[in-house]
Amino acid sequence: MTIAPSLPYIPRTERPDSDLQRATVRFGGLYLVAVFLSSSLLWGLAGTDPIESAIGKVFLLAAAALLAALLTALLIRLQALALPVKSALCFVLSLVGGVLYCLIDYVIYIVCVYPEPAIWDNQIAAYVMIHGTSLFFGWSCLFLALSYSFELRDRERRLAQMREEAMAAQMRALRYQLNPHFLFNTLNSMAGLIEEGERDDARDMVLSLSAYLRTTLALDPLQDLLLEEEIALQAGYLAIERRRFSDRMRVEIDVPEALREVLVPSLILQPLVENAVKHGAGRKTGSVAIVIRARAEAGRLRLDVENDMAGGDPLPGSESFGIGLKNVGERLSRRFPGVSGLDYGRTDDGRFRVTLTMPFRTA
Repeated sequence: MTIAPSLPYIPRTERPDSDLQRATVRFGGLYLVAVFLSSSLLWGLAGTDPIESAIGKVFLLAAAALLAALLTALLIRLQALALPVKSALCFVLSLVGGVLYCLIDYVIYIVCVYPEPAIWDNQIAAYVMIHGTSLFFGWSCLFLALSYSFELRDRERRLAQMREEAMAAQMRALRYQLNPHFLFNTLNSMAGLIEEGERDDARDMVLSLSAYLRTTLALDPLQDLLLEEEIALQAGYLAIERRRFSDRMRVEIDVPEALREVLVPSLILQPLVENAVKHGAGRKTGSVAIVIRARAEAGRLRLDVENDMAGGDPLPGSESFGIGLKNVGERLSRRFPGVSGLDYGRTDDGRFRVTLTMPFRTA
């Protein structure tokens, strides 16, 4: 049996940590390029030749990149701290980085003016220290914002995954809530056939029940079936039930050839067919018809399940109908929110009809 998947599974091949690392490297490179260009422009306006000072600035920024990497590694290790604590820590570390930045700048200055003596200017040193502190504090704030954005995205992804898993579990619970009366009645019918000496019929019934249960339990409730496969499963179920009711139950299946490859949720008709048997052949004397019909209407698929009913039989919504209709309605609303429907009621000829509507989808 070919089963078409309804919800594609996309494996998570990348961890959020690796995403953050790549983003940190990428933004760090852009940050250094922006600092280099802006400092070249500003020092150029101040009278320093940007070409002559380029080599010195490259070495200075390389040292700044190393210090920023150490600062980032420390912030990652202290990620569990509260935001105010981390903010204060960023300022202190940036201040320390500014001092080191100033010293490295002075060493580069000594190398650049050699063999001329280097002159220490407190005012220039203060400017360089402020510049370095601002440089590292700006990067710290940028990294914290980047880290929190990835953490928020990861939380949202995990929350969405948890919601999807919870929905899948609920869908499976709804799907596996089959009517136990079917099994009880079938087993009782087998026992009756054995007592009557109809061993061949009892054996055929056991084999039919075994094949039906093996097939249905192997289906994934989150996957779709071709309509012809769904109808074949229901026909197998009805064949088992027909052995119980001998010739009283008549089954009519009206599915146009053009609709046989339309996709439907697996076993979506099962509770409806169970109810049709229970409230049709199970309660009405004489011949009982059970009809399964499929139609295409305005770009949507319509499925009808009809059955003859006894005159005093209650309508769905009462306790006697159990949870079958409710489960089908919940499965449809969760599978196709806003674009599916379930209607039921008596027809003019005294039958009871349940109508399902859902999007028209092909394999």
